[in-house]
Amino acid sequence: MTPLVIHAYTASCAAGVGLPALAAALRANTSGLQALTPDTAPGWAGTSQVPAAWVGALDALAAQPLPAPLADWDCRPTRLAWQALQQDDFIAAVAAARTRWGAARVGVVLGTSASTIGNSEATYRQLDAEGGFPSGRRNPRLNTPHALAAFVQQALGLQGPAVTVSTACSSSAKAFGSARRWLQAGVVDAVVVAGVEALSASLLFGFRSLGLLAEAPCQPFVAARKGISLGEAAAFALLQRIEATTPPEALCLLGDGEANDAHHMSAPHPQGLGAELALDAALARAGLSSAQIDFVNLHGTATPANDAVEAALVARRYENSVHACATKGLTGHTMGAAGLLEAVVCLLALQEDLRAGSAHTPAPDPQFGPVFAAQFRLQPVHGPVRRAASHSFGFGGNNCVLVFGRAAEANA
Repeated sequence: MTPLVIHAYTASCAAGVGLPALAAALRANTSGLQALTPDTAPGWAGTSQVPAAWVGALDALAAQPLPAPLADWDCRPTRLAWQALQQDDFIAAVAAARTRWGAARVGVVLGTSASTIGNSEATYRQLDAEGGFPSGRRNPRLNTPHALAAFVQQALGLQGPAVTVSTACSSSAKAFGSARRWLQAGVVDAVVVAGVEALSASLLFGFRSLGLLAEAPCQPFVAARKGISLGEAAAFALLQRIEATTPPEALCLLGDGEANDAHHMSAPHPQGLGAELALDAALARAGLSSAQIDFVNLHGTATPANDAVEAALVARRYENSVHACATKGLTGHTMGAAGLLEAVVCLLALQEDLRAGSAHTPAPDPQFGPVFAAQFRLQPVHGPVRRAASHSFGFGGNNCVLVFGRAAEANA
């Protein structure tokens, strides 16, 4: 495929709000996870009866209401999205694209798992005596899966197509594929790719019911891993076609790959069938082999099944010298936003020579073997990165792999 240029990007999560803060946390391997307590949860869980867990929360951002023109959209995930948009001059970059191409030629593809479900939960907790919605909470457009994409479109003054991708943990990674297809087909000239997820009772208690919620900070790839730590995040990237004037150092999406093995509703294929198909597709589009990948941000959920399957995939497909890491110990598992947030980790690796580590993981599971033990890095390393890959493997076998590099490396 012809590479797509990342003209701007930003991310806000528990590890850092904006790129400088996030990069600093990655360099220091500093986790943003905190213990969940009755004092911190009711704002989004709606109850003081919270399970033992650690989360990556953005309470400070969520406390800031939207500006008056956007007040009808006000809820926790839209607040996170709005505050994230204020970082790293992202709004200015989108404004420049809007001026150049026209508002109708800039699209939005947003990935989310639960969208604004926390707002819907709060609405149902406030039903009146007859079981009806309180007058102040009758806002149909806010209680839909597409609410966040529609909000981002309005907030940025865009009029192009806008869609929501919801494939669990791979949602915002797959958004890159939708953006690529739009640009290749000439539907638009620029695309805002987004991933937004807020903490909610549905996510918290849903994962608890599956037995996948860890009581301590998550520890990806350790022998005694016990499950995920939930997080929330908002991340954005602005994609356009490569041009003759594109500088050689420009960051690019080199390839994306998607696959669905439909093995199980909540467990990965035991041989990693869909994950490997997605990797093959991403490498094929990029015109690369796995031996040419320097850095891999793993999906690394700290669940027994995912980590075993992914470790086997990495060991059989990547070189021993690859730097593989799992960053959910820093950020929490941000669900539908994880794909784009971890794409940002790859972009920072390229831009800052920053190979992230794996917080809260003291050592990989010995059962994963010596090859993975050599590939998996516990601590961050400063060193050049030419090409980076990001794995996103979601429920239902929804798998996606993204490959990033620079314009100069596109055909190297």
